[in-house]
Amino acid sequence: MNILVSGVSRGVGIAICKKLLAEGHSVYGISRTYSDEVKELQTQFPNKFFFYSFDLSDTENVRKEIFKNFINNQISLDALVNNAAMAYDDIITNLNYEELLKMYQVNVFSPMMMTKYAIRNMILNKKQGSIVHISSISAHTGYKGLAMYASSKGSLEAFSKNTAREWGEKKIRSNVVVPGFMNTAMSAILSDEQKDRIYKRSSLKEATDVDSVADTVAFLLSDGAKSITGQCIFVDSGTI
Repeated sequence: MNILVSGVSRGVGIAICKKLLAEGHSVYGISRTYSDEVKELQTQFPNKFFFYSFDLSDTENVRKEIFKNFINNQISLDALVNNAAMAYDDIITNLNYEELLKMYQVNVFSPMMMTKYAIRNMILNKKQGSIVHISSISAHTGYKGLAMYASSKGSLEAFSKNTAREWGEKKIRSNVVVPGFMNTAMSAILSDEQKDRIYKRSSLKEATDVDSVADTVAFLLSDGAKSITGQCIFVDSGTI
């Protein structure tokens, strides 16, 4: 399969790429940062892993940069993984519009535009495609300081469910993976005490495994999940 994945420079994104490449797929990765992990994958999979540097806060140029300069209609897309995200954390009374807008451009607006053009590519190439959005458990379980970030992920979940309804007749599926808190760069700003308090809210009393999230994404893209669409799949250590 040809799979477009955003936010591939680190964390869940790089884990998803490694899983898909190990399964023999071709991965087209997008990220603002050209990380050492990305360079390593390019060396390891020179004919399977393709990288393009792009900042998803530039929503207006998603079509030009991603779907013309990087992927055109001659590349037949089988799947899209909207993984890229940025966090804007603060209490609501400190909410800043400019910061909120930038986060929504990365977390919501650009993923919507990428979905638009990925579906167009799939229809043109007569593909029964699969779309997976990466959300967050914060959209379902409240955490102090995460209201703005959680709202962006909740928006993506609603978008996915309606995408599934709208394009199911063309056999294009759309699902969401909802990870719990993981040990990634995004959570690195938290203290050990804060992390421990969060992990204790889960049934397993531990961080969500990044590879478990990547494995779930790979399954949802596969034929084994051909009857699964419009769903939110929780990989969250049983957060309660």
